[in-house]
Amino acid sequence: MNKEKINKAVFLDRDGVINHVVNHKEINKPSSPWQIAEFKLIDGIKNPLDELKKMGFFLFVISNQPDIARGRIKKGTTEKINKIILEKFPIKEIIVCPHDDSDNCNCRKPKPGMITKLSKKWNVDLKKSYLIGDSWKDTEAAENAGIKSIIINKTYNQDVNAGYRVKDLKAAVELIKKNQ
Repeated sequence: MNKEKINKAVFLDRDGVINHVVNHKEINKPSSPWQIAEFKLIDGIKNPLDELKKMGFFLFVISNQPDIARGRIKKGTTEKINKIILEKFPIKEIIVCPHDDSDNCNCRKPKPGMITKLSKKWNVDLKKSYLIGDSWKDTEAAENAGIKSIIINKTYNQDVNAGYRVKDLKAAVELIKKNQ
């Protein structure tokens, strides 16, 4: 017998949504922090995350971290960063894809593997759920999983299409409130 999907969730990308991206000169594009010293939380995100929890959403962080496979960051550093996030915010779980594009895994966004894994584990109704991100991989992962996508506006993502585009996490929460 199938369990009815009863929970709703907001899936959050990590870098660019929870913490600031870092512009490493070596790769010349926004990326994850490679060291704890580079990890800086985005101001003002606690209240919106608390609000989503009060609205009955499970909160999950799903993050591509290919720099683990590329040798630019140690897995332990990523785990420390995620531990800080779990201690500070009402996040149920964080899943990281440590693979590079060439690994062709099912968890690397834009594939929906991290979303489907969490939705099965936590009995999430994807039709009532959202993904908040900052890249085309986030919006395509949302589309591939059948959930609504919200992009936080950044200078580096102006060409990304999404279901919705907002200025920050607080605006994303207001949008979700209106669409409930």
